[in-house]
Amino acid sequence: MSVVKVEDLAYIRLQSPDLDRAEEFLTHLGLVRSERTADRLYMRGTDPAHHLHVTHLGPPKYLGIAFYVDGDDELSKLAQVEGASSVEQMDEPGGGRRVRFTDPHGYQIEAVCGMAELAPLPIRRNVLNWGDEKFRRAGELMRLDAGPSQVKRIAHALHMTPRLHEVIKWYKDLFGFVCSDEIYAGSRDHVIATFNRCDRGEDFVDHHTFVCIQSDKVGLNHVSFEVQNIDDVMLGHEHLKRVGKYEHVWGVGRHLLGSQVYDYWKDPWGRVHERWTDSDMLNCRNPTNHVPAERGLNSQWGTPVPQAFISHASP
Repeated sequence: MSVVKVEDLAYIRLQSPDLDRAEEFLTHLGLVRSERTADRLYMRGTDPAHHLHVTHLGPPKYLGIAFYVDGDDELSKLAQVEGASSVEQMDEPGGGRRVRFTDPHGYQIEAVCGMAELAPLPIRRNVLNWGDEKFRRAGELMRLDAGPSQVKRIAHALHMTPRLHEVIKWYKDLFGFVCSDEIYAGSRDHVIATFNRCDRGEDFVDHHTFVCIQSDKVGLNHVSFEVQNIDDVMLGHEHLKRVGKYEHVWGVGRHLLGSQVYDYWKDPWGRVHERWTDSDMLNCRNPTNHVPAERGLNSQWGTPVPQAFISHASP
């Protein structure tokens, strides 16, 4: 039994030496500034969450991630765990309460609740005609405005680790993650990656919220954000190409594990940010799948996974 069952990913914390450049990249990616202080930048999506992405001023570094829990009772349970902080009032924009941990690799992991919400932002809406529903937009023209994607919410994070089984056990024991897919190389018991979702019982959740891959490196492989639809992925892709300042990593394609239509780009300091749409949604009735590596780490359509991507880690 886990200590609690988290509800979703809340935000990521990165550290960057230039907040102006960080904000410029994240704006081109499709996020919106919610607040900025002398040494921190808070970026939001179109959903009401106060922020999804926090940038601290300093040398480039991955600091950690936060998960939502369902109220103060859950925080109180976590505060009893060895190595946990007490329940803290957060003294930063968005407020709320949290308990902090240090994970097996030294990253700060937070469980949070009670954060402020903002008014949702307006989004582009477009209706698609398809298959036997080809009259959904009958009599109307589709004319999409160019520009960045519109990030909706933060979705998942992927850690690289040489201690896969220890690390994923630590997260599962604390936060109650359920494995959607295990990736193995050779024999079934040689697990090299694990894709994990939140356990919300009968409620359907994203295929994965937290992923670990076995590696000789330690760090963040990528952080991922959901956008509005496939057109939004492509509009954002074309926008970033036109800007011409950032390195494209992989995409556009459709994953096998999770089925998302994806696109990956690096920020000015090499941290990989994914935008996607159209995830598989699972609940407690879905069993764990066991998938060979040569199949699971590739896509249903799109270019093969670059070796530089599957070995990438930002410490």
